[in-house]
Amino acid sequence: MSTSSFSRPARAAAHLWAEGISISFGSRRVLTDVSFTVPAGRTGVIGDNGSGKTTLLRILAGLLAPDRGTVSVTLPGVDRPRIGLLHQEPPFGPTASVAEALESAVAPVRTAADAVTAAGVALARRPDDEAAASDYAAALEAAERIGAWDLDARIAAMVAGLGLAGLPPDRDTGQLSGGQRSRLSLAWLLLSRPDVLLLDEPTNHLDDDAAGYLRNLVVSWPGPVLIASHDRAFLDDVVTSLLDLDPAPLPHAVAGPLVGDGDGAAIGVVRFTGTYTEYLHARLDARERWARQYRDEQAQLARLRAAAPSNYVVGHEDWSPRSEARSSAKFYSDRNAKTVSRRVNDARARLEVLEERQIRKPPRELRFQGLTAGRSGPCRQGTGPVLTVAEAAVAGRLGATSLTLSAGEKVLITGPNGSGKSTLLLLLAGALLPDAGTVTAAPTLRAGLLAQDVDLPDPRGRGSGRTTRRAYQDLVGEARAEQVPLRSFGLIAPRDENRPVAALSVGQQRRLALAVLLADPPDLLLLDEPTNHLSLFLATQLEAAIPDYPGAVVVASHDRWLRRTWKGNRLSLAGVR
Repeated sequence: MSTSSFSRPARAAAHLWAEGISISFGSRRVLTDVSFTVPAGRTGVIGDNGSGKTTLLRILAGLLAPDRGTVSVTLPGVDRPRIGLLHQEPPFGPTASVAEALESAVAPVRTAADAVTAAGVALARRPDDEAAASDYAAALEAAERIGAWDLDARIAAMVAGLGLAGLPPDRDTGQLSGGQRSRLSLAWLLLSRPDVLLLDEPTNHLDDDAAGYLRNLVVSWPGPVLIASHDRAFLDDVVTSLLDLDPAPLPHAVAGPLVGDGDGAAIGVVRFTGTYTEYLHARLDARERWARQYRDEQAQLARLRAAAPSNYVVGHEDWSPRSEARSSAKFYSDRNAKTVSRRVNDARARLEVLEERQIRKPPRELRFQGLTAGRSGPCRQGTGPVLTVAEAAVAGRLGATSLTLSAGEKVLITGPNGSGKSTLLLLLAGALLPDAGTVTAAPTLRAGLLAQDVDLPDPRGRGSGRTTRRAYQDLVGEARAEQVPLRSFGLIAPRDENRPVAALSVGQQRRLALAVLLADPPDLLLLDEPTNHLSLFLATQLEAAIPDYPGAVVVASHDRWLRRTWKGNRLSLAGVR
């Protein structure tokens, strides 16, 4: 592991180059002096929610201008390399049909193929014309680079690979579900064949088959790929190096003073070559070394500052030479002065060097306080069933499904996209009624749902600018917010409680939604894709807390890491027949 001071490779070898990127939003510093290179290959970007991952990708894509720093792309033989970014806003309008959205993605590719045809016709007419031959060669090279051949077959393979084959081509994209729009956006980006690929949470809404298809595409991508992801299994499978935006042990003189609970902004970047699993162990070791170095340096500083007055005296202050002769007194006085001066200068120099080079204090890391941090009373206990689902079905969304849930039981729901996982959770939460079958809950059962899409209703209307703390108070009530403050959960950093909700990252907004749900923990906790948009470390902490939750928990997830470690019961949905 190393900070951004790693050695610089030759400029010609650097495909994507970021130099000294810094940006702030108001008084909040987000990125400071971030520098790195991304060669051809797969690099992961990790960091806590709000650490600046999405901001960095938007800067690299040219959608956001940094306060300082530059971004450049160098690809051999390509004058103007194209950078493609997968982000939250679809690259097509809501009134475009599915077919129109896909065609807009491949329009430049079809244009390149047409250019080859036109250049070939011109060369056939003037076979001895060097300019025509040169134009044909250039058009052919450009078309081959962006994959202009067998385009229709590639579109069909992409649609099938990402689980979109069942969508009617004439359906408006505005009528698609959030997951379908996300997968269509990913297909759009991949079909457009950019030279540099920037992916922000690409596996959200992907089932196993679609994630495997994406993995194969990314691994064979010819140019640089930068991936910001919460998907630990995907990172392990795909990336060969990691960039960590979480705080690093930089000198205090570089990092500046800490404010409040510590500045979590990225200053520089830590680069690691290896898998995510390997990085987990290396990061924990590095954090321990940072804390130990900081403690040792502060102890040494305290000793040097305390010792400074004593360095002004040599021996006993009331000592005098036995001979009272002037020459003898002067000799001892001069020797004492020289010794004192040397000691003072040496001690001052050591103190100044250490004060200049001391590393900054490790910022206090958020640590999730568990699913019951807001509990004031017991969850429903006992051994009998608290909820029974008998052949419940929702037309077009969920096939006939049965489930008996006991108090304290933990169930993981799995299945491909479109199998009805989210629909089943809505039935369990009482937010949706089945078209057939029944859902019967115990009379006093309280259920709470963390949905995939963040919903934080604002009684003042959208754009009110309410703060994170105010939103929490609105949603749980003043009395509950006073009894269980937002800081109780370890989900939102104190420095972010006074920020507008609209300024939070998607991951931070989902943390807030989780805090609202846990302010009064329900008897039945329903979690729909709980690791989506959450930082890697919070996702791990959340999973570890589920077995100890006193109430029942039902989780719907495609997260392979979570599924590998799940110890409770399972329910697999096959889809609508």
